[in-house]
Amino acid sequence: MSATFSSLKYYNYRLWFGSALVANVGTWMQRIAQDWLVLTVLTANSGVAVGVITALQFAPVLALSAWAGVLADRLPRRKMLMATQGASGLLALGLGALVLSGHVELWHVYGFALALGCVSALDGPVRQTFVAEMVPSDKLSNAVGLNSASFNAARLIGPGVAGLLIAAVGTGWVFIINGISFGATIFALSRMRTREMHRLPSASREKGQIREGIRYVRGRSDIIVIMVVLSVVSTFGLNFQLTSAMMARVEFGMGAGEYGMLGSILAIGSLTGALMAARRERPRVRLVIGSAFGFAVATGVMALMPSYTTFALACIPVGFASLTMMTAANTTIQMTTDPVMRGRVMSLYMIVFLGATPVGAPIVGWIAEAYGPRWAIGIGSITALLVSVGAAIWAMRNWKFTVSYRVTQRPHLLVTYPAGGAARRASRSDTRERLGVDDAQDVAEAA
Repeated sequence: MSATFSSLKYYNYRLWFGSALVANVGTWMQRIAQDWLVLTVLTANSGVAVGVITALQFAPVLALSAWAGVLADRLPRRKMLMATQGASGLLALGLGALVLSGHVELWHVYGFALALGCVSALDGPVRQTFVAEMVPSDKLSNAVGLNSASFNAARLIGPGVAGLLIAAVGTGWVFIINGISFGATIFALSRMRTREMHRLPSASREKGQIREGIRYVRGRSDIIVIMVVLSVVSTFGLNFQLTSAMMARVEFGMGAGEYGMLGSILAIGSLTGALMAARRERPRVRLVIGSAFGFAVATGVMALMPSYTTFALACIPVGFASLTMMTAANTTIQMTTDPVMRGRVMSLYMIVFLGATPVGAPIVGWIAEAYGPRWAIGIGSITALLVSVGAAIWAMRNWKFTVSYRVTQRPHLLVTYPAGGAARRASRSDTRERLGVDDAQDVAEAA
């Protein structure tokens, strides 16, 4: 089996991968249908309303993720996922029934978005850490990459299918289909071979466990850098549902089918990035920073595209850069975190990553409505550029290394540590861990 798909040789992971693909297709279909329902049926092209929906769906992450991380470190993760997946399915069915009845109003969608956000806040840390129970530790990076591949393969399929279904039968049936799709993950979880699972250590029940997780992160400057970069990019740049809807509807005068296609085309780049991530054995902090810079450049170009076709093509490198950044961040944190702390650390990661959306989405929606959707994309490009350059400068000054590039020699990219000094010798091991450098020499090759 190819190194890219090596985790699929494990029975439990195969079950999870296949079922997650089905559920993710349904989830992407619902996201498109929900935004289109709000934008074209319940409002008159209101970017603010779409932003509020997005904010409500992600706001519970701020309040509940830290607690969910503690639960992920304490309780059986498989059973927790069965509960959260079942609740998500029921909410989708409920919203679909309301739409099909013809009585749906904007506040109803607000309420369902908030309820789904609460379930997702509990689901996130458990889902992120559960992958480590299905594969050996040396396959964790591959499994995380394949998870992203599944999510983005679904993103390739779901939006386009949603656009066609919306045009054919309306948004209500899209919600119903999504609700049914969660049955696939529940079935897969129930059929897993528990004897083949790689149990992670569980945290004991005691006071102050959330504070313990925060103290752990405060002592890890590498994790802090990753979280700062991801939070800024997520706040202003990762609002594709909103900005794509506004570009398709307002800037180019397109319909639901064309809007759905933008999500699918974006997923071409994302899926490519996910498959490359699955081959990467050891992700690195510098990859997070570098891909954030690439995202800034790609979104800047996308904002300037003059036609629907060129805008759609520009979505591909944006998808590639954003997925590379997110996967590198997720895997780096998971692979370098103490297993007993992993749920709490990942919950804090989810707070700064997804919890930034309630802040950014209404702002980006207002910018799109007041100044046009191109500026809404442009503000994401500018902020991503500032945070990636700032993080690179901070890292070089505080981690005491320099980066050079050689055009004619291999390896091309070199990380060089300063010679001499007791402080360097004492901290070299920690610095190499942050950067993903494995050898004990002063000049290390970057992958």
